[in-house]
Amino acid sequence: MESNELITVTSPLLPDLAELNVLLEDIWNRKWITNSGYYHKELEKALCEYLKVPYISLFTNGTLPLITSLQALRITGEVITTPYSFVATTHSLWWNGIKPVFVDIDPQTGNIDPDKIEAAITLKTTAIMPVHVYGKPCDTKRIQEIADKYGLKVIYDAAHAFGVEVGGESILNAGDMSTLSFHATKVFNTIEGGALVMHDEQTKKRIDYLKNFGFAGETEVVAPGINSKMDEVRSAYGLLNLKQTDKAIEARRHVAVRYREALREVDGITFMDDMPGVKHNYSYFPIFVDAERYGMTRDELYFKMREHNVLGRRYFYPLISTFSTYRGLESATPENLPNAHRMADSVICLPMHHALSDEDIEKVLEQIK
Repeated sequence: MESNELITVTSPLLPDLAELNVLLEDIWNRKWITNSGYYHKELEKALCEYLKVPYISLFTNGTLPLITSLQALRITGEVITTPYSFVATTHSLWWNGIKPVFVDIDPQTGNIDPDKIEAAITLKTTAIMPVHVYGKPCDTKRIQEIADKYGLKVIYDAAHAFGVEVGGESILNAGDMSTLSFHATKVFNTIEGGALVMHDEQTKKRIDYLKNFGFAGETEVVAPGINSKMDEVRSAYGLLNLKQTDKAIEARRHVAVRYREALREVDGITFMDDMPGVKHNYSYFPIFVDAERYGMTRDELYFKMREHNVLGRRYFYPLISTFSTYRGLESATPENLPNAHRMADSVICLPMHHALSDEDIEKVLEQIK
């Protein structure tokens, strides 16, 4: 008899409640619940060590670091980016009065295609904002070479890339800055939260001013900042979650291995393998449906899965470039973005999280096989 229990596409990593209560009691005793308190500082230190980055600044969500990075680097005019992402990437540009310029993606990785970037550069271009899609590293070397050639800044949206390394080096150290999301759906979460990774102390100081109204002291305001600080409760929650993140990633890896073993011979279904030399975090497991070979469209499979209580996600569909805010841009035409449209129209992200049982995995696979 089939189980009616939902298999969700993601499930939050939760710290031990008893341990959290101990830290909450300490926060209550300290009576300092926000404004760069003890646990906020401790989490920043712990994340720098875990992620192998020199400086990090915590935020209350993952969108505000994107918005703030553009302010901190004084980005204006046009920024080259990808249509294949979550809308926050492009919204951060729009909110700063910057025109997004879309270029197509690499059909193998889903990341921005470096071969398409130079043709999109104009006199108004000031930066490139790539995304490490599904935590797969962009071609950071090629992107940096282009940026250096044209004097452009590079801000990576690394919302999916917590803990990802290439050759032992954190990909968060690429470019001028990298942003992270600690949303409940992510590999590491603080319920809601995010961070900005930077290379030097002076930039860290500027970011910390910008996320606290621009205050540089009790009576001095040095910039038109906003309020986007992470509080003590979520900082403490994050400290506890960090202790179990490696174990959760290993559980995710087990799911990915099982999916790949079972789906490799299914005609019309493809997926992404691990990249050589990369330490992955297994944040997502996208499959791509070739309707002609598989005998069913992506949407038919997606809704069939839902009928059997298996919740996938068409992530990223629709493309950002098709939304009303952006579809009028010259770079948003389907002719300019064929690979992105093809991927968006064929993708389903399968359930992928630390709490999936072998029985859950088999149930997911049954719907596809």
